[in-house]
Amino acid sequence: MMILSVPSPAKIPPPSIKPSNPYHQKVPSSLSPSSIRQSNTSESLTSRLIGHINEGNIRRAIFTLDLMAQQGGHPDLFTYSLLLKSCIRSRDFHLGKLVHSHLAQSKIEPNSVILNSLISLYSKCGDLNKAKMIFETMGNKRDLVSWSSMISCFANNGQQLNAIHMFVEMLECGLYPNEYCFTAVIRACSNAENVAIGKIIFGFLLKCGYFDSDVCVGCGLIDMFVKGSRDLDSAYKVFNKMTQRNVVAWTLMITRYTQLGFPRDAIGLFLDMILSDFVPDRFTLSGVVSACAELELLTLGRQLHSWVIRTGLAFDVCVGCSLVDMYAKCTADGSVDNSRKVFDQMPDHNVMSWTAIITGYVQSGGCDKEAIKLFCDMIEGRVSPNHFTLAGVLKACGNLLDSCMGEQVYVHAVKRGLALDNCVGNSLINMYARSGRMEDARKAFESLFEKNLVSYNTMVDAYAKNLNSEEAFELFREIEDAGVGVSAYTFASLLSGASSIGAIGKGEQIHARIIKSGYESKLCVYNALISMYSRCGNIEAAFQVFQEMEDRNVISWTSMITGFAKHGFATTALKIFHEMLAYGIRPNGITYIAVLSACSHVGLISEGWKHFRSMYEEHGIAQRMEHYACMVDLLGRSGSLVEALQFIRLMPFKADALVWRTFLAACRVHGDTELGKHAANMILEQDPHDPAAYILLSNLHACSGQWQEVANIRKIMKERNLIKEAGCSWIEVENKVHKFYVGETSHPKTPEIYRELDQLALKIKEVGYVPDTNFVLHELEEEQKVQFLFQHSEKIAVAFGLISKSKTKPIRVFKNLRICGDCHNAIKYISVVTGREVVLRDSNRFHHIKDGACSCNDYW
Repeated sequence: MMILSVPSPAKIPPPSIKPSNPYHQKVPSSLSPSSIRQSNTSESLTSRLIGHINEGNIRRAIFTLDLMAQQGGHPDLFTYSLLLKSCIRSRDFHLGKLVHSHLAQSKIEPNSVILNSLISLYSKCGDLNKAKMIFETMGNKRDLVSWSSMISCFANNGQQLNAIHMFVEMLECGLYPNEYCFTAVIRACSNAENVAIGKIIFGFLLKCGYFDSDVCVGCGLIDMFVKGSRDLDSAYKVFNKMTQRNVVAWTLMITRYTQLGFPRDAIGLFLDMILSDFVPDRFTLSGVVSACAELELLTLGRQLHSWVIRTGLAFDVCVGCSLVDMYAKCTADGSVDNSRKVFDQMPDHNVMSWTAIITGYVQSGGCDKEAIKLFCDMIEGRVSPNHFTLAGVLKACGNLLDSCMGEQVYVHAVKRGLALDNCVGNSLINMYARSGRMEDARKAFESLFEKNLVSYNTMVDAYAKNLNSEEAFELFREIEDAGVGVSAYTFASLLSGASSIGAIGKGEQIHARIIKSGYESKLCVYNALISMYSRCGNIEAAFQVFQEMEDRNVISWTSMITGFAKHGFATTALKIFHEMLAYGIRPNGITYIAVLSACSHVGLISEGWKHFRSMYEEHGIAQRMEHYACMVDLLGRSGSLVEALQFIRLMPFKADALVWRTFLAACRVHGDTELGKHAANMILEQDPHDPAAYILLSNLHACSGQWQEVANIRKIMKERNLIKEAGCSWIEVENKVHKFYVGETSHPKTPEIYRELDQLALKIKEVGYVPDTNFVLHELEEEQKVQFLFQHSEKIAVAFGLISKSKTKPIRVFKNLRICGDCHNAIKYISVVTGREVVLRDSNRFHHIKDGACSCNDYW
């Protein structure tokens, strides 16, 4: 650690200010007529040059300077100084270097003012060596401005430690820093490495009395506390103590509150700013609009949009981008129409505005193809994408499961030198993972030049979503060994991995690690815990986590409603929904999917219709395909197949395969072959290679004993190479997941499992169980059918649970497909003869089976 020795300000006398003219030139005592004419010409060109500078026409000024040089004349130092400052102000550094070249050719000795301007020029164009060389050759011409310029030069060009060293060296030379010097060195301390030194300088600054000398000092301190240690409390104390605040200071605090995840405080500060009679500029409005986007405050966002229009900032690119993002995030129905309107009304588009609208389409869900089309339009319009644009488009490709398109987008990243960017690399990993290409995802991860926490989190999440929790947990251990550290998102992904396979033991271990790591208060972690416990079959633990939360968002409420709905507790789910509305939390489309599912699982038809209609009427949420599918499921489960079909035909858009698949499943349950055929044809019309449609139709014919039809369907599937997903069940015992298929014989405990099954078969038959051979979808002899029923994967998993798990704990079994009707009935009898509770999760819902009864009330 560098020791910063700060001399007492009493020992450093303020620099004496002498009223001198640095541009004063000694006038020659005698002039010849030719020299007078030359002088007049020179004076005329000098006047013209100064006129061009005052008009802001730097190029004409340089042309005049060239003309003077051709005639053997040169402007004085004052004019050179004006010209240099104009080049710096307009950021035309190339012309500034030309001025320096003219000055060098003139042989005029530059003074400190000129040299300081040159340091500033080379600092701003990133030429640190040139700036440093000028500073070192100044000798006794160095003044406080020279030192401040060099400190600022280092601070602005990534050499913060050199800036701090130079500040200390300046103090040792006996110079007394002013507000500009303090601002520059504080900027150098605005990072985690140097913030401790910054706090020492802050103390020195307070002693010197410069804290209130300039708004820039206060703004620099705010940024130091925020960027250096994410200390918003200290930043706000600085802001609060500033006697003079301008729009920049207010905007800085508003922006930092939003960036650090406190958008509500940012909006509160904006209101204080308005009440203090400050007029917000485009940066203020961009910041507060972004805060509205984070909180999904559409009403306030619209009011700000109105303000933007009234103040003439509607065409500003910065504000426009914020509005595009706000409308995309705040929309209730997933529509991006308002975002697109704002985008289309912008007269000029840069990479920021293109990226904002592309990201908006990707985030809205279901608009990924349009996002890719916009990307193509952007490329054709000769606007080069940045790493954020490419990351957004790769995400769209991942959502579409289109890895080929994703690879083409990645080629653009390679061509533009952005392939090594972590943001692009992480999106490439995600794209491959979403497309099911985990080997390519792992290769993309391993090829990253520098892996950060986001990279690790992306891979952990990818493994979790691809049901590979072992790899996810292995990577978690690698994160810890690498010293990268974990985040709330890491834990949320691990919980997702545990919940996807029903590994409640692993989930509980992660919960313990979360508490130990201090992340239990994070909202995303709480939400992930609710989902994990719910999906692992422990709805009571999920509700306990929910009740412990001090702050809940729409995801928290929706997760709890979904949990109760999936577990068959529809009344409780609806009660939670009404509590959510009472708390003033606005539901979204996913919330209503949970509510409608709750109604569907228990046959609350009138309640379902009420909520379906209230979506738009009360909350302005337009019904999407998923909501219509829920209503078809509600009507179909209840046996109202004709009404369900009529409902499909009256839909405002063409029903997709999901809706028809839902209807076909209902036809299968109620044995309506004719309507089932119609539904299957509608699915295959849209997707001739959908195996689910063939399987459901085959099962429908099998239930009716139409074996020839079954054979025909299986022949078609074989010809088209369509593979039926194999049914499997699994159970977690002692933190290890055991998976079973139909007729499983590879498990080490196979003899014990089948011995238990034989005993169970005898016991349950004694208390009334009768095998339902209608659920054997193969043409076999009756005795073979009975034998086949007892080889179903869910019965094998339950038997293994009975011989492996403590009698005090429920047996939790998970199945990738819908539970077999005979298995459902048999497990109810098993719960009677063994006195054990069985919690079974299938592809559709949970079944809590205890004492011969199921939470589904046989309505499934």
